Amino acid sequence: MIPNVKNIINQPTSIAPLILFRVLFGFIMLISVLRFIFNGWIESQYLDPQFHFSYYGFEWIKPLGSFGMYFLFALMIIAAIGIILGIFYRFSALVFFLAFTYVELIDLTNYLNHYYFVSIMALIMVFMPANRDFSFDCRWDKRIRASQIPNGYLLVIKLLLSLVYFYAGVAKLQADWLFEALPLKIWLPPHTGLPLIGPLMDELWVAYAFSWFGALYDLSIPFLLFNKKTRTYAFIAVIAFHMSTWLLFPIGMFPFIMILSTTIFFSPKNHLKVLNWAKGLIGNGEISLPKDIQYNNKYQNLIWAFFGVFLLIQVLLPWRFLAYPGKLFWTEQGYRFSWRVMLMEKAGYAIFHIRDPQSGNEWEAYARDYLTPMQEKQMSTQPDMILQFVQFLENDLINQGITDPEIRAEVYVSLNGSGSKLFLDPKVDLSKIQDSFSHKSWILPFENK
Repeated sequence: MIPNVKNIINQPTSIAPLILFRVLFGFIMLISVLRFIFNGWIESQYLDPQFHFSYYGFEWIKPLGSFGMYFLFALMIIAAIGIILGIFYRFSALVFFLAFTYVELIDLTNYLNHYYFVSIMALIMVFMPANRDFSFDCRWDKRIRASQIPNGYLLVIKLLLSLVYFYAGVAKLQADWLFEALPLKIWLPPHTGLPLIGPLMDELWVAYAFSWFGALYDLSIPFLLFNKKTRTYAFIAVIAFHMSTWLLFPIGMFPFIMILSTTIFFSPKNHLKVLNWAKGLIGNGEISLPKDIQYNNKYQNLIWAFFGVFLLIQVLLPWRFLAYPGKLFWTEQGYRFSWRVMLMEKAGYAIFHIRDPQSGNEWEAYARDYLTPMQEKQMSTQPDMILQFVQFLENDLINQGITDPEIRAEVYVSLNGSGSKLFLDPKVDLSKIQDSFSHKSWILPFENK
């Protein structure tokens, strides 16, 4: 079996799919960063808030101030252009990965699955020989040009995309999604004003149809894309699926990222035609390299080992939720970084009860007095964010001269329209609890009554 795997990953294949993937990835990243700037989100998400929720273990990552944040985004723009044009490619890819990931680690409030996807895709792009043709790098140094690469470079991208889709499908194999059409039967009715299809959005059978189709699509699309006979039909389905979700839901650039990324599944011949066409547009001529000029790297085995460990982590990480008791969508322990995309409608309301043990005085605090509306919305349903906010409140109270304050949270949460329920044990003084990867026993069990 191992010799067969080695043969598959080391089999020479055209570099054209990787070159086009580099250009498309850089292009969609450039558009995404510019969109973020022009929408004013640097200010609203990173400069305006007085407090930022940290990822566990990354508390040291903080906003860099106005100049620093705009500098980071300028770096991302320059790096994305460097990726597109293949200018100092590996350095550009590394800079983009570090800058993008730093920005996304600043505030847990802004977590999205596709931000995580961009970070890990940018990471593996650092190790790709994606500048060996159609780049300024190989124009400046023709010795690095190659017409073929080991198949493993393309395979790791395809497998990562397949994991994203397949795990999104596995996550849908649960009762709320399949047998209750939740949360789609909550989300679709507000779209009755759409032309032509609007009246259908209020039909219950449509919510069930969307739910079942979504699960079947995610579970099957990787296999259909790998299969040459079904690839074209699968890609049409990819476009239809992602464009429909883009029209119905506010999910930003994710549909376009996935549509452009899945073009890598097409045969090298198709990519070669597009690449030759692009070269013709800029007067660079067709690919004239002999087919036997193959990319070689003396660290190839180390790169394969890195990709292997990387993919293994992506396979195992979504299953860490099994280490925690309780309903996953309720506790959200092990929820992130697992490709669970738009699976629940969750809303909460939190009041924080404070007691000064020295004076005996008691009063209430409200998150809206400290957080942005988006931060408050995200915090009120996620236990680790609630705990971080309590620690922020504690520090604020200590700075006011209140020694060792007690802080208890009264939080009510509604999951998939089930009605508001008490979320946390209101008797627990959360100021005495430190966050960790262990089970948060102060989360009350979900009771669907």
